[in-house]
Amino acid sequence: MKFSLRLNNDLPVAEYVRIAQAAERAGFDQIWVSDDLFLRSAPVILSAVAVATSRIEIGTCIVNPYTLHPAEMAMMAATLDELSGGRFNLGLSSGAAEFLKWIDITPEKPLTAVTECVRAINALFNGEPVPGWETDAYLRFQPRRRVPIYIGAMSPNMLKAIGEIADGGLPLLFPPEHYETVLPLIQAGAAKAGRDLSEIDVAACIWCCIGDDDGPLREKIAYYGHALSPLIWERLGLTREDFSGIEQAVMTERDMEKAKRLVTPAMLRIGIVGSTADVIARMEKLAALGVTHMSFGPPLGSDVLAAVEALGRDVIPHFRR
Repeated sequence: MKFSLRLNNDLPVAEYVRIAQAAERAGFDQIWVSDDLFLRSAPVILSAVAVATSRIEIGTCIVNPYTLHPAEMAMMAATLDELSGGRFNLGLSSGAAEFLKWIDITPEKPLTAVTECVRAINALFNGEPVPGWETDAYLRFQPRRRVPIYIGAMSPNMLKAIGEIADGGLPLLFPPEHYETVLPLIQAGAAKAGRDLSEIDVAACIWCCIGDDDGPLREKIAYYGHALSPLIWERLGLTREDFSGIEQAVMTERDMEKAKRLVTPAMLRIGIVGSTADVIARMEKLAALGVTHMSFGPPLGSDVLAAVEALGRDVIPHFRR
C-alpha cells in the first residue's frame, strides 16, 4: 500500500517544509501541492520541499495546459526532478472551468488538450519530435528520466484517460465510496489501450479532517464545492444549484464564515471528520475494493502537523499490516 499527502497552495512556504518533513518521518510516500490560481506557486513550494527532504516524492496536483504551456511543464518537471534527485511526479489535468473563468479562459476540448499535453511532454522527455511543433522544439538539457505523469480527474472521460495514457491517476473521490464509480471508468480506459491496471498508480484521493472541529472541511467545501464533478454531486444526492448560495458568499461577498454556515450535513459527507479510527473505518471499504494507494488531502484538520503525525502513527501502519 502506498500513501500520499495532498495540500492546497494556500499556506506560507515554510509551512510546507515542516509538513513535508513530518510526512517523510511519518512514512508517507508522496506529497502533492495544488497550483490553484491566485494562491502560492506550487513549483516554488515544491522546490523548497525538495531541498528539505530526502526520500518522499513530490508532485503538482495539478497544473493545466491553458495557463502553463506543455513545453514549460516539461522544463519545470525536468528541473524539479533534477533538484529532487528523481523524486518528482507531474500531476496535470484541464483545470476547473469555474476558476479559469476568472482570467477569461474557457477550457475548450479539455480531454483533447490534456491528451495532447501528455503526448507532447512524453515526446520531449524521450527526445522525440512533438507532432505539430517545429523541429527546434526539444529540451536543451538531458533530463534524469521520463518523469511520471499523473492525470487529475473527476469527469468520466478524464477518468478513462488515466487508464489510457497516464502513469498514475489522481481521481478526486469526495466521498471515498465514490471509488466504486471511478474504478470501472479507469479500467475501461486501460482495457481500450491494452494496459493492465497494475501498471497505473491510481491514488484514492479523499478529504479528511482529523479531530472534532469540522470547520476546516466546511471551508474547503465552501471554496471548491461548486467546482466539483456532477458525478460527485450525484453520489451525495446534491446538484450544482445546492452550492450557488455558498459560491455567492465566498466569491462575491467574500464572507467565508457565512459560506461555512451554509454547508449542509450532506455536503460534509464529501470527506471524513473525526479520529484516525473513523478514517480507518471508512477507508476499510476502499482497501476491500483493492485500493493500493490512499491519498489524504486538505483540510486534514485545524492542526495539519498533528494530523499528519496521527495518520502516520495509526492509519499507515494499520493498512500496511
